[in-house]
Amino acid sequence: MGRFRTWRVASGRRRLAVLAAAGGMAAFLAGCQAGPGQPERLDSPPSTVHVTPGTPTAIPSAGQTTDATPMAESPPALPPEAQAELDQRLIRAAKANDAAAVAELIRAGGNVNAKDAIQDSAFLYAGAEGFNEVLQLTLAAGADVRSTNRFGGTALIPASEHGHVDTVRILIAAGVPVNHVNNLGWTAMQEAILLNNGGPRQQDVVRQLLDAGADPGIRDPQGRTALENAERLGFVEIVALIRGR
Repeated sequence: MGRFRTWRVASGRRRLAVLAAAGGMAAFLAGCQAGPGQPERLDSPPSTVHVTPGTPTAIPSAGQTTDATPMAESPPALPPEAQAELDQRLIRAAKANDAAAVAELIRAGGNVNAKDAIQDSAFLYAGAEGFNEVLQLTLAAGADVRSTNRFGGTALIPASEHGHVDTVRILIAAGVPVNHVNNLGWTAMQEAILLNNGGPRQQDVVRQLLDAGADPGIRDPQGRTALENAERLGFVEIVALIRGR
């Protein structure tokens, strides 16, 4: 029994020694972690690049992520002659319905509200002709939705006349005034009725204009309302649309 007690004591002492050694090893391993001036361990998480707003964003190095998206820088200001040439190139690209060129010229600093000799801008022409991709590009670039063409009309008026139903929808959503009267004394609704055939597209346009708050009671230079013109021309579906309001 005495020997057994002696063996248990010795065994306990050896166990304590092993535990102490293990603790020392843990401390040693903890001390091996990267400290100041030491490279990071390979299994450590990637560091994050923090970007101060308004400053250019550097390309992160391998293993880094970025918590900010770099903002596109505005193109440098051009001399007036160069700016005027760029703006005219933009208008020509819009008239050719070349959306890729329009996008590139806008990125280069082209002004979507600049006008040519006949008072067309990239925005106004795209709206009048139903070039919707170009139109969306000009709106995203800050097109003036209240700007007018050589007839004193907004982009919505010729779009309505031509029955460009999707274009009308885009322009109304963009905030183009629906009751603007051009130099001929016509609103978008009046032109939709007077200068087309009263077919399904014109009916859709009139419906959209009414939904947007267009006033069918505005009179043309002859003193006729949109309803009276629709009745005179025999556009019974449009008459029904207006009377239904």
